[in-house]
Amino acid sequence: MSTPQQPVPSADDFLMGGSIPSAKFPTIGTTIGGQITTQPTVEQQRDYTTGEPKFWDDGKPQMQMVVTLATSDRDPAVQDDDGTRRLYVKGQLKNAIAQAVRAAGARGLEVGGRLAVTYVRDGERKNPRFNAPKEFTAQYVPAANVALHTPDPAPAAQAAPQYQAPPPAPAAAAPAGVNPVTGEISPGYAPQQGTEPPF
Repeated sequence: MSTPQQPVPSADDFLMGGSIPSAKFPTIGTTIGGQITTQPTVEQQRDYTTGEPKFWDDGKPQMQMVVTLATSDRDPAVQDDDGTRRLYVKGQLKNAIAQAVRAAGARGLEVGGRLAVTYVRDGERKNPRFNAPKEFTAQYVPAANVALHTPDPAPAAQAAPQYQAPPPAPAAAAPAGVNPVTGEISPGYAPQQGTEPPF
């Protein structure tokens, strides 16, 4: 049987000298999501222990899809972590993503689309040597619809017109002999002949 060649690293991986961390789902309820940044690729699965390519019993290679996402995750153990994660799509995860793509009316995953995957439960453990398989749900938004699903930024609040109180009316001049503050008639005030007292 022929062994497929090891995938060639991307130009960015080669330049920066490192590999992109894989998406991890440590506990039920964990969600990994983000925008697809590069065209998904298909490659042969490899044994976690030996690194050797994996084959089915009939000799056919076991394949997986590799999806690169720009996520909001940050791992302090990863140097200069920018949130980029690789999602290795196989088994039940493949079925969940395929269902999400169909539900979105798309034909496949594409650059610019948004994919979110949630670890929802453990499946049936068929082999006591291995952990129970993880089961997932997925949601997908095609690139053309991403802008429609992104909430608009809050419009800048318009400055409310400030109320300006009208200038106070000029105070009427107090009659002669009347204190303008207290309104009291000054002692010794004598109104002019023929006029009434001010109060």
